[in-house]
Parts: sequence; C-alpha cells; structure tokens
Amino acid sequence: MLLIPAIDLKDGHCVRLKQGDMELATVFSEEPADMALHWLKQGARRLHLVDLNGAFAGKPKNEGAIKSILKVVQDFALENDIDEIPVQLGGGIRDLDTIERYLDAGISYVIIGTAAVKSPGFLHDACGAFPGHIIVGLDAKDGKVATDGWSKMSGHEVIDLARKFEAYGVESIIYTDIGRDGMMGGVNIEATVKLAQAVKIPVIASGGLHNLGDVEALCAVQDEGIEGVICGRSIYEGTLDLAAAQVRADELTDGAAE
Repeated sequence: MLLIPAIDLKDGHCVRLKQGDMELATVFSEEPADMALHWLKQGARRLHLVDLNGAFAGKPKNEGAIKSILKVVQDFALENDIDEIPVQLGGGIRDLDTIERYLDAGISYVIIGTAAVKSPGFLHDACGAFPGHIIVGLDAKDGKVATDGWSKMSGHEVIDLARKFEAYGVESIIYTDIGRDGMMGGVNIEATVKLAQAVKIPVIASGGLHNLGDVEALCAVQDEGIEGVICGRSIYEGTLDLAAAQVRADELTDGAAE
C-alpha cells in the first residue's frame, strides 16, 4: 500500500483546498520543492502533483515549480541509490504535446481527468502514444463523475467510465470522493472497493484520509485492487504521520508496496 503525498500547486505555492474550492486554499509552503524533499525524507515512494491553476485554466500554469520538484526528486534518488521515485502529475493536461513535454522532463505518470470525460478520443490517443504512463483521475460525488475542477457534474457513472477507460489501456485510476476531499472525514472505502472490484487495473484512493485507522482500513482491502492512497491535509496538519503510517502499511501488507 503506497502512501502518496499530494503537493497541490497554486500560484507557485504548495496549498490544500477544501472540496476543490480555490477560494478555500491553505498555503502550506512557499517552496514546493522543499516540501517534496520533506516527504521523500519521510519515506514517500511516490509523489502526487496537481497544477491547480492549470486544472482551471485548461493548460499548464506551474511548470517552474514542477521542474524544481523533479530536480529535487532526481537528486534524492541519486544520493540514496534509488532507481526511481515516480512522480504523477495532473491538472490542465489537454493535449499530447503537453504529455510528451512532461514525460521528457521526468514525470512518470500523467493524470487525465476532465479531458478524459469530455474528450475520450484524446485519452484513447494518449494511451496509444504513451502506454504505461497514463492514469485517469475520476472525481465523483454520489457515484457520478465531476469535471472542470469539480465545478460541473457529468451524469456519468464512475464504474461505467472506469471500465471504458480500462479498455483504452490506462495504467490505473485515481478515485476521489469529492464530498470528502480536504475534509478529513475518512476515505470512502465502500465506494473505492466497489470500483476496484469492477476493474482489473489498480485503483488509488483519494479524498478524506484522516488518520492511521483509515490507512489500516485500506490495507485490509488492498487485495481488492487498491494500490495506494493519496495523502493531503492529514499529513500537512499532522493527523497522520507519513513515515509511521508507511511502516505500518508495509507491516500489514507484507512490504508488498513498490
């Protein structure tokens, strides 16, 4: 079970939102690269980046901060003799050129969310052009997928879209319960398991993680196909100790994480 720290980028800073509301942003660091290094030192094996400005603008807006994070990650891996520390990135990715640019810069996985729902042909092309590097982000409320920074409800059922995108060849799915995101009310385990059981590719849980109990609950259902969980406000506000939680997750899952 991978615990994946989230670094949400807004105006070059590391922030956290509540339920995706840009007006409810808490700045946790002026230097996202320093925050990335902090989580790596805490034992993070993967990082989750979101270009929040990009998500709303429909094009990349925090490339400078992203490149500085990638340099820190690459340097840390080199210094500690680690083959690779994957970095996944979402927000404002709407064309193949942007994907190629990010992968060339060192991003391991590109997350496509709104564009996957609105332009499935683009997602299909991306999976064909960059196999093994495309993750779909499905953000949902009451089983229905939301788009455009969660500002619009699509009417699509999560499981229907997940199966469709699995057939396209996506690497994995990040499933976010937007009603819980940033609220630290606990992960929606039931909905996450239901989705994981419906597809063969891995699912990464997101939204609502609060404490070690949530991590233990996810570890208990890992065999259903849940690969990891994205950690946001919980690790920034201290209700979850990332290093201790990853050690505990490894104990519960026989150290089977990457």
